Amino acid sequence: MKAGRRVDGAAGAAGSGATAVRLSTRQVAEALGVAPSTLRRWVERGAIPGLTPRTLARGWTQREIAHARVVARLRARGHRLDAIVRAARDGRLAYGYVEEVLPGTDEPVTIAEASAATGLAPELIERIWTALGLPRELERLSRSDVEALRHVAAALSAGLPAEAFLQLARVYGQALAQIADAEVRLVHLYVHVPLMRRGVSGAEIAERMQGLAQRLLPLATPIMEHVHERLLRHFIEQDVVGHMEGDLDDSEALAGRIRTAIAFCDLSGYSRLTEEEGEEEALSTVERLVDAVQATLPEGARLVKTIGDEVMIVCQDVAALVDWSLGLLSFFPDRPQPRIGLHCGSVLYRDGDYYGRAVNLAARIVARASGGEVLVSSDVVAAVRGRPERHLRFESIGEIKLKGFRRPIGLWRVVAAE
Repeated sequence: MKAGRRVDGAAGAAGSGATAVRLSTRQVAEALGVAPSTLRRWVERGAIPGLTPRTLARGWTQREIAHARVVARLRARGHRLDAIVRAARDGRLAYGYVEEVLPGTDEPVTIAEASAATGLAPELIERIWTALGLPRELERLSRSDVEALRHVAAALSAGLPAEAFLQLARVYGQALAQIADAEVRLVHLYVHVPLMRRGVSGAEIAERMQGLAQRLLPLATPIMEHVHERLLRHFIEQDVVGHMEGDLDDSEALAGRIRTAIAFCDLSGYSRLTEEEGEEEALSTVERLVDAVQATLPEGARLVKTIGDEVMIVCQDVAALVDWSLGLLSFFPDRPQPRIGLHCGSVLYRDGDYYGRAVNLAARIVARASGGEVLVSSDVVAAVRGRPERHLRFESIGEIKLKGFRRPIGLWRVVAAE
């Protein structure tokens, strides 16, 4: 059994109202990739709320089709039908109805047709789709997919190099996947689960979830658009400053390299904290660290990513990042305390992230630090010395052999000058 394609176009606008065009059992079965007899059996067993064998002749509403699509997916993954029926009655499958308020698919468009409509080569469309992280159903593109590809073609015609756009597409895909995942999981945890715990019926949960989605979805685009414009203005300003202060030659810039300071920050003893206090308490400590980092970062610094309890930050102002690192420790007087490692140098920029020897070295330096300690490389000391900051002092701890580096690295401890 296979969970088939979506069934939206023939029923017009999303919704379950009586005025919507209803599909027959045979049409729904064909679209879902199951036999009509299978659909009738699901109805007989009560797996499709709102439908009974007596009302089946009136046709399927979009809400019922959405639920059947969820059942088909669960059956394809090996779940028993009686377990699915119980889950539907408990309201655990109510999220499936939210799909009704999302843009549906219409008559499918092939990749060849999309190429002819946009002027983009089929191979480039495949690369764009892969970069965005979208399902590779390239022979079943929708009209809205083609419209999005027209925007891509316009961006390329405006002068944006294809390689730059593909990197941008990967960043878009990763960022928006994280956003969509967070939207689903947070609404599930803070809305869906509490309704189930209160004993609200499955039908009522479905209606509430659908209504919430209808109210929230129109708000997401203007909020994200505003945040994007604000952040874009900020990073344009930082790029201008970086051009004034950077010392890379043209060949390095053309190779996608930039010069920056890199800091890694994590919690000393995090694994032991997890064992002793439990995962929830450890996660709460990590969240407090990330909140403190985001709230205190100096101008021009950016939190690139978090990996477990580790945070990566970049900033072109080396002195400001060193100053911030020491200040962050004051927020954590008790254990577990953060430890921070810094280095500065030339890095490769790809897909919104930073790579290269300088990044690896910063990661090794933080692993050498103790809780409540800031360690920096000799390159950082050289970049900061002579600046007006008089409240910092650097204490050499010698030449240290770090894993993955053939030569010992000079490391310095940053302390507050009395």
